[in-house]
Amino acid sequence: MKKIIRTGKAPAPIGPYNQAILNRSTLYTSGQIAMHPETGELVTGDIKKETEQVMQNLKAILEEVGMTFDNVIKTTIFLSNMKTFEQVNEVYGNYFDEDTAPARETVEVAALPKYVNVEISVIAAE
Repeated sequence: MKKIIRTGKAPAPIGPYNQAILNRSTLYTSGQIAMHPETGELVTGDIKKETEQVMQNLKAILEEVGMTFDNVIKTTIFLSNMKTFEQVNEVYGNYFDEDTAPARETVEVAALPKYVNVEISVIAAE
């Protein structure tokens, strides 16, 4: 059964999609960018701060359904520049235990929504 997930603690969608979908016990988030949920402003100028905001947005969505990063089984990271990989990975790594970290892919893309530098989505399960 598909359930639409919305929280004011993460940015509202900027298109025809939802923050996340819960299907039975599996959560599929839309890609999150570094948009501050309260102001709608982008966090820019520092890839670590940008990544931190993305992770906080994902955390808010996970918490909305009673999950944490421990429930995450798969992540996808999109970067506008693979040269920022180490900095993004450093912040991202603060949210996971290395021994139980989820599966992941990281890809460089030509451009991201609102021309941000990083977008991350997750799949989580109970």
